[in-house]
Amino acid sequence: MLPMEAVTKPGLAAVPKGCGPLIPPLSENLRPMRQQVFERVRAAGQIARVQVAKDLGISPASVTAMTSELIDAGLIEEIAAPRDSETGRGRPAVALGVRAEAHRVAGMKLSDREHTAVIVDFAGKLIANETIPKRPGAMSLDALIDASEDLLNRVCAKAGLSRQDLSAVGLGVPGFVDRRGGIVLWSPVLAQRPVSLAAAASARLGLPVHIDNDANMVTLAELWFGAGRKLSDFAVVTIEHGVGMGLVLNHRIYRGAQGLGMELGHTKVQLDGALCRCGQRGCLEAYIADYALAREATTALNWTHKDSQSIAVLLESLFDHAKAGNSAARSIFRRAGRYLAVGLANVVNLFDPELIILSGERMRYDYLYAADTLSEMEALMLNTGRPAPRIEIHAWGDLLWAHGAAALALSAVTEGLLQPTREIAAQ
Repeated sequence: MLPMEAVTKPGLAAVPKGCGPLIPPLSENLRPMRQQVFERVRAAGQIARVQVAKDLGISPASVTAMTSELIDAGLIEEIAAPRDSETGRGRPAVALGVRAEAHRVAGMKLSDREHTAVIVDFAGKLIANETIPKRPGAMSLDALIDASEDLLNRVCAKAGLSRQDLSAVGLGVPGFVDRRGGIVLWSPVLAQRPVSLAAAASARLGLPVHIDNDANMVTLAELWFGAGRKLSDFAVVTIEHGVGMGLVLNHRIYRGAQGLGMELGHTKVQLDGALCRCGQRGCLEAYIADYALAREATTALNWTHKDSQSIAVLLESLFDHAKAGNSAARSIFRRAGRYLAVGLANVVNLFDPELIILSGERMRYDYLYAADTLSEMEALMLNTGRPAPRIEIHAWGDLLWAHGAAALALSAVTEGLLQPTREIAAQ
């Protein structure tokens, strides 16, 4: 309990005049107009100046001045747009596009099973990708940095680039990540805690390194490259080796006051329940993640003789048994699906997103999101008479997560260039 003085309310004299939230002027969400112009050009891929002015509600003269600055800085360029197909007369139209070769970044995801990486240009186009297997078990910081360096060197070789040709690296790991501080507070891939991963990786790689939780990475991938590009509010629930969540509010990722929010997998669904890999009991993850399903299968199907097999092999066998009609195997997926329904209903009741994306390789196991599971989610939602949010299934592989890490690096580079005097607030 806090000391009494810590919770004592101030007297009326200490309360500021006026009413309503005291929002600081020029908060981080109010980006400089020059940055908004650049981001509009990048989002469109190719766009005329007059359209930029219309979209942002500013004068054509202002757009001309700001785009001239961006061209002089080497960030965007003029490109020939197709002529009117009907007349074919007049001067060729001129549009704006991002100068793709201005910067290149790498995105990497370090996971329990394999490490993946991509390199993209400043326009977000893929240049190269690479995947390397991971050795079983948690790794020391030095071993993880070794793996990161090896992965980066390999993807650079595929791209025909050196590390010095990159402007930044985005790095995603599972667990609890303090993005601003560059610290991993806990991760199943690291044997130590806490770890200053960003600083250690930056020192070894010789590049700025930006880190985040891997669920935020896949959410960034959807926000930058996928179904979330045109949505202001949506949620991503990832079901892989663990269970994660990312939330986008007003086109920006929401992380919480300390950057550690949206840990859906560690919300409690059963008091004194199953043991979670985080060390606590009753977490949602402990009922629907891959290790939870494998644990259930070992007990319910008496597979103790398969202890030496990997979780991936156990899950494939469990899925095959369920598809073949094995009632015990089907009940394991059904139970996991019911817990997933509880988690999704809580997301809807708390945040009311327009779309929920279920993402990750584990979504191949369609028993997790069968019709009865989604129906149960609707039954657990508040009965408002309004339809449930859309649910989409994206059974992507780990390269999507690496794309999100690249988006994190692109965002950091962009804000560093266009907000040089302000703290970087990467998306």
